[in-house]
Amino acid sequence: MVEWTDFERDTIQDIFSRMEYDVVGPAALARCLVVYPWTQRYFGGFGNLYNAAAIKGNPMVSKHGTTIMHGLDRAVKNLDDIENTYTELSVLHSEKLHVDPDNFKLLADCVTIVVAAQLGKEFTGEVQAAFQKFLAVVVSSLGRQYH
Repeated sequence: MVEWTDFERDTIQDIFSRMEYDVVGPAALARCLVVYPWTQRYFGGFGNLYNAAAIKGNPMVSKHGTTIMHGLDRAVKNLDDIENTYTELSVLHSEKLHVDPDNFKLLADCVTIVVAAQLGKEFTGEVQAAFQKFLAVVVSSLGRQYH
């Protein structure tokens, strides 16, 4: 079980309360697919992913990016039980989709970059530490089925 300080709880909730899921999610997923092109293998049904412009303009990438952010929102609402919150998703990604669990970390890094860009000066080291701790717990929980 993860211990959260009041500052961490407040910071995570504040970030997500101000976040536009339909902006951050698509931007983060598109960034992941561009920067780490091998991650595209899991999105074969998404059509044209041949270059950065195609990825950024792909409506399926956009939709799935928003879905991912709503998935993260589930963790925000269940900070004290993220592991169990993601049991189904962990099984889905490991047993059905066969997603390499390292990709969760890559996507989390892209989410961090997009959020940092949006928050600007407000994304201090302390805020980043809280946010990345949150994402690390999510990544660990999603990878739980793989262990």
